[in-house]
Amino acid sequence: MGSIDLPKSPNVFHPEKPSAVGSRNSLAQEYRDQQAEVNLLLEEETNKVIHHLTARLPKDVLERLDVMGGLKEKLYNYFNQNYQNMFNRYMVTSEDEMVKKVRNFIDKEETKVLTRYTPKEIADLLDAVGGADKFNTGEVEKSVVNMYGHLQGHIQRGVNELETHTNSILRQKTDTGAFVRGENAYSIVKCAFKDNQIKPKTVSDVKLSVNILDSELISPIFHYQATVEFLVKDLIAKHIIDSIDKIIEQVKDDRIDQGLEELSDGEIIFTKLNKVESFTDDNLDEAKSKRYTFLAKSLMERLSDLRAEIDPESFDALNIRENIKKIIDMENIRNRGFNTAINSITAILDTSKMGYQYIENLKNGREVIIREYEDTDAANLPDERYSIKLRYFDNAQLIEDRKAYDIMLKSFETEVQHLWDVLQVHYDDKKSFFRINDFDDLAKRTRSKIRKSKEKTGEPEYENIAKVWDEISFVKPAETEVEKSNRTYIWEKDRIRTRIIRMRDKMKHMWDFLYPPERRFMEERLQWLEKEYYRFDYMINPYHLQPGLLLDVDITSIKRKKVTLDAMANVLNEFLHGVSKGFSDAAFASFSRRRSTVREDINQSFAAVSDEEEEAAVAAVAPKPRAAIAAPKPRSAPPKKRGVVDSKAKKRPSRGGGVAEL
Repeated sequence: MGSIDLPKSPNVFHPEKPSAVGSRNSLAQEYRDQQAEVNLLLEEETNKVIHHLTARLPKDVLERLDVMGGLKEKLYNYFNQNYQNMFNRYMVTSEDEMVKKVRNFIDKEETKVLTRYTPKEIADLLDAVGGADKFNTGEVEKSVVNMYGHLQGHIQRGVNELETHTNSILRQKTDTGAFVRGENAYSIVKCAFKDNQIKPKTVSDVKLSVNILDSELISPIFHYQATVEFLVKDLIAKHIIDSIDKIIEQVKDDRIDQGLEELSDGEIIFTKLNKVESFTDDNLDEAKSKRYTFLAKSLMERLSDLRAEIDPESFDALNIRENIKKIIDMENIRNRGFNTAINSITAILDTSKMGYQYIENLKNGREVIIREYEDTDAANLPDERYSIKLRYFDNAQLIEDRKAYDIMLKSFETEVQHLWDVLQVHYDDKKSFFRINDFDDLAKRTRSKIRKSKEKTGEPEYENIAKVWDEISFVKPAETEVEKSNRTYIWEKDRIRTRIIRMRDKMKHMWDFLYPPERRFMEERLQWLEKEYYRFDYMINPYHLQPGLLLDVDITSIKRKKVTLDAMANVLNEFLHGVSKGFSDAAFASFSRRRSTVREDINQSFAAVSDEEEEAAVAAVAPKPRAAIAAPKPRSAPPKKRGVVDSKAKKRPSRGGGVAEL
């Protein structure tokens, strides 16, 4: 077929050209001869009928029939007519169905576009969806969203597991980095790996503590005992801060529109501080003071000392304070944050196949204890296990915990010192008086000779020199206010640890392979003190914590398998992602609009420029005195027509030296 026979467009009309309008041939047929195929079909059917007739009818009947002429022609015409009728009916039906589908599809797409971009009445939108009484797609859409959410969660969990295994293989060891990734590494308070006491060669114990501060929690957490007055004041304070932020954003936008310099970080902070007086004050007694703008003073007084529970004897459903409390309780502000954290950790454990047999939710105390197994005896537990303690602290609790920590450490120092004194007395009594047992005996024997030599040289004797170093730990530096407020106790812990090691060595030196009752008593005491001390040292120092949520995880895992370690790493990262906003640097978050993206020369126009505007643009580029540059005046940009581009872009005033700003 030549190029002339090809249809140039869908408007070509021809009965035989492939895919032309009105054609019986299609390019999809690959140039098959449809007429020949139809003739072959009709010829075959006609011959079958005639052959059947000749085989079945008697010979005398066949002679009367015009078999060779009229019968074959009639059969051929009959088949042809019925074939055409069936084909036409099929084509009409197919065309009707196709038109319906195309029309419905177009209507659906147009409805989507209209509901998205064209403002319509609510009734029209409901009718476009199908009507509230006909079909409601809300539940179906929720189901689809849930399915995609679960699918995305499974995919993300698989990717996290792959990443954890990959990092572990690359490290060739297990360390802290295998648990919490870089964006949440700052939240780690303590992570310690140590060998298991029962199976030190094959099993390891891991302690991981994560502290999520109050300012980093997505949903704020309050204690159950928090007063309604405190919750209301917290809501008002948040509203004030949000209002101040909106004012600051407006001030920054106005300065940019006027061509002024952006506010620095310090200026933004000072502006916020100055705006506080616009919303509140310290006048507690005046009912018309600014602090009572959002909630009247009379209502605030009724909420005084009102906690989570009201005495049934004084409860009255029609009182003002009961109704205010009911409004606050309906918002579930008191329990919302902590319940969200519990739901998050339990859901992640379930979906991560990290089941647990024991959970204790101390709701009023804001503490949750989750253990994989109910038993706490390590001798009866498997080598793969975990326990989680989730607790919320406020500043008052941390102060009390720090006091208890101070007392506990002082108690350990006292007990270890007492055992040290008992061992030293027993060692001195056991020494032989007639021979030299240690360096102290040798020093006593040579003291008189050393004194005579020191008298000749005039140097002070060893006994007369102040002993600052006790030979157990180095001299402790003087404490400043920082150390007093944030005690690390590193020096005290090293001192206790050194005493324990030296006492064990002294016992071995005193008795060697002998085990008298004295040795057994002191070794049992030393072993118990050492075990308790290391358990205490394994705990978190409350001086290192800040008010917020504390996640304390204890893991026991086989060194070669690390099944629980890898699974818990994914749980921790997913939990931190769902509960914590993470660390945010205010210096990076403060730039909402940059000067480089808000420029007048971007708004170009093809409109004609007057002579005055052109002269002003030229004058703006020309060099100016330094005094004129130091104080730029706000300019109002002339109104522009929408959709018009200015080919003569105006340049902004230069900051100095006549060089245009880039």
